Amino acid sequence: MKQPRRRSNQMTKSRIVSSSHLVSEQAAELSEYEYGLMVSWHAFQRWVSRCMAAAGYGDLASLDILVLHSVNHRNRAKRLADICFTLNVEDTHTVTYALKKLLKADLVTAEKRGKEVFYTTSDQGRDACQKYREVREACLVDAFQGLGGVDSQEITDTARTLRALSGLYDQAARSATSL
Repeated sequence: MKQPRRRSNQMTKSRIVSSSHLVSEQAAELSEYEYGLMVSWHAFQRWVSRCMAAAGYGDLASLDILVLHSVNHRNRAKRLADICFTLNVEDTHTVTYALKKLLKADLVTAEKRGKEVFYTTSDQGRDACQKYREVREACLVDAFQGLGGVDSQEITDTARTLRALSGLYDQAARSATSL
């Protein structure tokens, strides 16, 4: 019995994970991915909030900001369902709350068409997105460019892999629900 435990400890020592008890011998790399995703997600949330605060809108939570950018995307009106689908948010009430905050801040507008409500960015919302972009260029893009040796194709491939793995996790969540 001590042999498998030692193998497991050896396996986790060479990998950077948050929960060694979850490391599977069949797919130890998933634990590495999950830890990387977790720290990246929190860093991304912190970045989005601080970037928007630097742009002059410090009262918004990270989801509010992501919803604002989603509404602003391609300058097309969007329904709640469209926004939730694009952001892969299952709990529509969180996006509804974000939209209410954005409406109150005059960053988005709502227009009822039949039974549906469509959201678009207001002039102030577009201005906020532009200011965010300027801060992003100055702080994030410049720092990224300064790294020098980063292969842009590798970043693109990583983004593709993240989207594919999100599908895997969505399917696993559906499977877990039926247990």
